Amino acid sequence: MPTPYFEVAHLTKHFSTDESTVAAIQDVSFSLQKGQFLSILGPSGCGKSTLFNLIAGLMQPDCGDIRLQGESMLLRPGLTGYMLQKDLLLPWRTIADNIVLPKALHGTRRQAALKSAVSDIAACGLRDLLNRRPDECSGGQRQRAALVRTLQTGKPLLLLDEPFGALDAITRLHLQALLTEIATKKRLTILFVTHDVDEALLLSDAILVMGTAPGRILRQYTLEEPRPRTMRVLSQPEFIRVKGEILTLLDKEVTADA
Repeated sequence: MPTPYFEVAHLTKHFSTDESTVAAIQDVSFSLQKGQFLSILGPSGCGKSTLFNLIAGLMQPDCGDIRLQGESMLLRPGLTGYMLQKDLLLPWRTIADNIVLPKALHGTRRQAALKSAVSDIAACGLRDLLNRRPDECSGGQRQRAALVRTLQTGKPLLLLDEPFGALDAITRLHLQALLTEIATKKRLTILFVTHDVDEALLLSDAILVMGTAPGRILRQYTLEEPRPRTMRVLSQPEFIRVKGEILTLLDKEVTADA
C-alpha cells in the first residue's frame, strides 16, 4: 500500500475551563493520496473546525500527528490553503487586489501576481469583475473570487470549510462543478466540510461522518464512481444506500444530543 500523501494519525484535542474538560476531537485518523477529495459531514459541535485549525497549524493537539508527504505539519501554519464560508474579501480592495493578496504578501509585484492568476480568473468567470469592489458583486461572484484567492496560495492541500453553504442552489451547483474541474486539473488534495449530504456524494472520493461528545469518526465511506460526476449519480442505488446510511448516522447523533 502506498505511503499516504496526507495523514491524520490518532489526533486528540481537549479544551478546559475551570469547571470541566471537553474532548473536541478524540483519536481521529484518516489518510488521503494526492489529488483525492474528502468531505467531512457531522452535526454542529463534532469538532470539524477544531480539526481544520489543527491541520492548518493554528493549534497544538494533545496527542497524535498530522503528516504531509511524511513530514509533520504540527504548528506549521502556511502549508495549506484555507477557505471559509464567509468570503472575507477586504472591502477596500478591488477583486483583482483581493485575488493577488497571497502573492503580494510574499513580495510578488501586482502585475506578476495577476498574470499568474489569469487562468484561474478566466475559469471562474471573473475577468470583467476585476476592477469592482466586493460590495459591487453578488454572493456567488464574491465566493468565486475567494476561491481564486485561495488557489493563489499555491498550496496543493486545501481546507474548504462550507465554502458554498450560503449560496443559492443554482450558484452552488455551478461552483461545485468549477471546483471539481480546477481540483482535477491541478491535482489538488481537498478536505471539504459540508452539511449537505448530496454535495458530499457529488464531489468526493471519500466521506467522513463525524459524531459529537467527543468529536470522532463514526464511519468512512469510499465512493468508487469516477469524478467528475453529474447529479444523475444521486439516483443510483449505491448512492441512495450510502445517503440513507449517512442520514441515519447523523439523525442518531442529533437525537442522542437532544
